[in-house]
Amino acid sequence: MPVVKELFRGESDGSISFGDYTLNQKTKKEDVEFGGDLYKVKTFFEITKLEKNGLFVYESVPGTAVNNFAAKENGVSFSVEGYRDCEITVELAESTQYVISYNGEQHGLMETNRSGKLSIGVELEEGSSVKVDIVKR
Repeated sequence: MPVVKELFRGESDGSISFGDYTLNQKTKKEDVEFGGDLYKVKTFFEITKLEKNGLFVYESVPGTAVNNFAAKENGVSFSVEGYRDCEITVELAESTQYVISYNGEQHGLMETNRSGKLSIGVELEEGSSVKVDIVKR
């Protein structure tokens, strides 16, 4: 899975791709319109962050490349690549339980906090991606 050299890309299936962990300097792209929403992405090797309409959506430390990010009523799904293991935080429904799966294999149940944030650790090897599914229980 390649990094997203244009920093943000809308996909034909309605999902989005964003992030470039190979950058040495923080780079951002603002006011990108897709599907009636405005997006802002900041990315480089230390962090990747996505906002939608001024609200938090996704953050990874260190930086990552995310492909086919799709937020639905029952959760989110995406493929992620990076140069080492990362911590990913996403915005979901507050105080709700979600099933976490990596590459189709369930890895447990987690609950969001009162602000709706959920943080997960993902083991990554540069050059290969991990499919992440976070689905409301």
